[in-house]
Amino acid sequence: MISRQTITNPFNRGDYIVGAPTPAKWAKNTPIGTGDASLQGRVVEVPAQVIEDLRGVAEAVYTDRDDVVARTRDWWAGTMIGETDGRPATPDAVIVEVVDADQVAAVLRICHAAGIPVTASAGRSNVTGAALPVHGGVVLDLCGLNRIVSFDAESLVVDVEAGMFGDLFEKELQETHGVTTGHWPSAFAVSTVGGWIACRGAGQLSTRYGKIEDMVVGIDVVHADGTRATYGDYPRAATGPDLRQIFIGSEGTLGVIVSARIRVHPLPTYAKALAFGFDTFAEGLDACRKIMQRGATPAVLRLYDKLESGVHFDHPETNLLLIADEGDPILVDAMLKVSEEVCLSYGPELDSDAVFERWLRDRMLVGKSSDGFTPGPGFVADTLEMAGSWTALGEVYDEVVAAIQAVPGTLAASAHQSHAYTDGACVYFSLRGDVDRPRRRDWYRAVWDAANEVLIRHGAALSHHHGCGLLRGPYLPAALGAGFDTFAKVKATLDPAGILNPGKLGLPNRFDA
Repeated sequence: MISRQTITNPFNRGDYIVGAPTPAKWAKNTPIGTGDASLQGRVVEVPAQVIEDLRGVAEAVYTDRDDVVARTRDWWAGTMIGETDGRPATPDAVIVEVVDADQVAAVLRICHAAGIPVTASAGRSNVTGAALPVHGGVVLDLCGLNRIVSFDAESLVVDVEAGMFGDLFEKELQETHGVTTGHWPSAFAVSTVGGWIACRGAGQLSTRYGKIEDMVVGIDVVHADGTRATYGDYPRAATGPDLRQIFIGSEGTLGVIVSARIRVHPLPTYAKALAFGFDTFAEGLDACRKIMQRGATPAVLRLYDKLESGVHFDHPETNLLLIADEGDPILVDAMLKVSEEVCLSYGPELDSDAVFERWLRDRMLVGKSSDGFTPGPGFVADTLEMAGSWTALGEVYDEVVAAIQAVPGTLAASAHQSHAYTDGACVYFSLRGDVDRPRRRDWYRAVWDAANEVLIRHGAALSHHHGCGLLRGPYLPAALGAGFDTFAKVKATLDPAGILNPGKLGLPNRFDA
């Protein structure tokens, strides 16, 4: 039974639903187990003997089509397009539940010997199709790896299994140990620690605490053949390349992450916020750059263009910047003082308290930027988050918005800057379209083609924290250039049989072209 628990958080974050994830909202009226698959290519059937072998080593095995449909459904718009037409994305697979690393290793040994594809899966909050079994085979459900193993109070490092959901993880950290990860993604309550690591996730307070790759001290990985290794587990090192980073962001294509050591922080007791308006998005970006380059790192540094300022804060006349920080009062006041000095050179402060309270109330609402549009049968909405240098970001914002709006059927394109660094930032675009229902997939791919052409031309990162999965895979060879061949060689070395999450990240795929 799902219960509501209050989680104390740096900004009095309020209530979160604590417990297992729920299907996406659009699933309630979607036929289960009917129609053709919308996103499966060549399907690899799992032989009966292999299924029996899996039953002997795993916690549970499910083969019923309705179970598979329900337990592979994710939050990607590309999945939703098929689902709302009664065509489930990936109905053909075998779901294998595991509860510890030994079971993970045993399952991988069986699948490796039989040449069966394995797709690691947990919260399925991903929005790029990263955990969809596009070639069938085995879906390795890691939600049973769901506990904190140990806590080092002196070093402030927690050892946690990969299948633990974010809300339960944070609740136990706060109530038992008095600490926080500082990692608060929008999908906080429907995502897992392993998913954060596998997709290089970022939380809404990343300017203070960093992205997940900055938090990981060490990880335990099960390789494609069932062998295991630990990578990292020291504050810093000069012992060759940092092998942790090969697996962080690999989206299950190079190994299965089963546990990790994560840096945590004492619960903050003080928070403060400011808000300012700017005539142009470019001016707001420039202010953010100056704040970061003066050495301030406020937890929240979020700049909204005029469309999103209107939707989120009822300020359609300006490009609104929210700045908020938490922690030691001396440091917080210093961060906000630097930020205030920078922003006042552009214009007056807004009603900071009202803006901050609005953000606290609404910031976890997925799809908020689609407000003002009445969804019809051909409505499609999605988000695209990228990262680029300060030098390029202004042009990238203008050109991506223009490219999306130029695609016939687009209703609107908007953006906000959500994560900042001394050398650049992440800009998070929202895109909405309304076309004839049979043309939804064509429109969807057209806007992604248009936007990614701009990003590749400017040398920007195609993703900042959502990962690549199926959605961005086609663009990776062009984006990574000659480096993509290096990535493919690492894949071939670590997974020579090619069984781990085939079809993702644009990697060579022996199961299909």
